This record gives sequence, C-alpha cells and structure tokens, in this order.
Amino acid sequence: MIIDILTLFPESFSYLNCSILKRAQESGLIKINIIDIRPFSKDKHKKCDDYVFGGGAGMLMSVQPIYDSVMSVKKDNSKIIFPSPSGRVLTSEQAKQLSKEEHLIFICGHYEGVDQRVCEIFHPLEISIGDYVLTGGELATMVIIDCLSRFIDGVISKESLSEESFSNNSLEYPQYTRPADFMGYKVPEVLLSGNHKEIEKYREKMSKERTKKVRPDLKDD
Repeated sequence: MIIDILTLFPESFSYLNCSILKRAQESGLIKINIIDIRPFSKDKHKKCDDYVFGGGAGMLMSVQPIYDSVMSVKKDNSKIIFPSPSGRVLTSEQAKQLSKEEHLIFICGHYEGVDQRVCEIFHPLEISIGDYVLTGGELATMVIIDCLSRFIDGVISKESLSEESFSNNSLEYPQYTRPADFMGYKVPEVLLSGNHKEIEKYREKMSKERTKKVRPDLKDD
C-alpha cells in the first residue's frame, strides 16, 4: 500500500517512523510519503489560507494549493480521505476495508478547516476519530493510518487481530505479565493453571463483563 499525506506541517509525522509502522515500511508492506502543501501555493509568499467569506473566526485553507498537491499524486486507483469532525466515526470494520486499498491520499486540514470546494471536487471519504475537534488533521491522519495498517497482511500476527477489542463486537479481556504478585496485586489463578480450556472460558467471561460495563452499546449493535 502507498499512502500519501498532504499537510502544512510535515514535521508532525515522526510517529510513523517508530515501532510497528517503521518495520512495516522497512519490509515494504507500506510506503508513506509526507508531502508539504505549501510549495504548491501560487501565492508569492506561499500563503495557503485566507479569510472566510461571510465572516467568522479564524482562517481557512485555500482550495488551490490543496487541489494542486492532490493532483500531483492522484492516480486512477487513489482513494482520498479527509479527516474531519463532520465525517462518520472510524470503526474497526471501516479500517479493515481501507487496508485493502492500493493507494490512499490523506488531506490534512488546519486552522478552521478547508475550502468546501475541496470536497466538492474530490468527494473524499470524510472520517472522524471521535466527537471532538482537533487543531488539525495530522493527529487524526496518524490514528487512521495506525488503525488500518494493522489489518495489512504481515504487519501484525493474525492471532493478535482475532483476540483484540472490537474483533467480535466486544472489548478485550484483561491481560497480565510477570511478576505474578506485585505489591499484593495478584494475577488470577486460572491464568497460571495451564488449563487452556478454563483460561479460554475465563477470558470470554471477562470480555463480556467488561463490554457490558464499559460499552453496552456494542452488544446492542
């Protein structure tokens, strides 16, 4: 998969060169390109924002630099994504579908957002990562990339995917590692028993209890 990220702040994306995502890029499973929008501006000062028509607080990213930066990488198989609080909230299933794409283009808004004509021209998939507003699309873009990349074959083990939260519409069970006793806080005995059948039953029970307590809406869905 090739991922092109269009942004005014390329320095924001150092996280993508760490840990699992770093290994995925080194092994050729994912190729991530960070593209600065500013050089595409036709303004003599490389300005990429302007006042909002009709009035309002803040500045809005201009359509021209975004349009030209998108067209510099867009191909027939490209899927354009615009992280936005106005989009549908990201789900595990949606991330899984996105992981099957060959080429993703992310448009990172900033300030008060982007000129609506960007959406009218490209019809991007608008995705929200929650019911709140960030100062820019950079953090949301990294969240979406991190989430979808885990579903690309070879990035993480299939076993990890099958047992984690939301894999079966429920939350993951509690997990423990050494030591078995830390300041009197002990690992449940069943996990130390070696009885895999009982361990599986315990984990299923704890998963159901956690889901019912924290996210009862998952089972309703």
